[in-house]
Amino acid sequence: MAPSAPVVRVGVAAVVQDGKGKVVLGVRKGSHGAGTWQFPGGHLEVGESWFACAERETLEETGLVVKAEKFLTATNDIFDPAGKHYITIFVLCRRVDENAEPEVLEPHKCESWSWKSWPDVRSLVNNGENGGQKVFLPIENLFRDHPDIENLV
Repeated sequence: MAPSAPVVRVGVAAVVQDGKGKVVLGVRKGSHGAGTWQFPGGHLEVGESWFACAERETLEETGLVVKAEKFLTATNDIFDPAGKHYITIFVLCRRVDENAEPEVLEPHKCESWSWKSWPDVRSLVNNGENGGQKVFLPIENLFRDHPDIENLV
């Protein structure tokens, strides 16, 4: 049997924003991109909408019940040398309960969740370029493609 050809996969990133404009970010663990900051999210399942995926993944990973409201953008993420290629769909979400806080529900996948402002996220992107703690590749590409991300949301 011949080995299967690599495929492009689809990931969905849930940009969960609070009333003050801060977003939920967590530190990846145990997978490609370990140690980098990420939004809640994961793989799009067959037959699933982007919005449903963002809502499901956020609930599974953080315990937050969110309402997906807006398609923001998509990035083309080629992970090298991992040999993985993803299209990442960014979806803006709001918490149903504005007082709810994210919890680490998948400790094998995420170290912690934090609220960060867009300037905080931009600083993480820039610090990663200078040897500091990095953001996950889709977030790097998000800022490269949309340096004015605050205006997009």
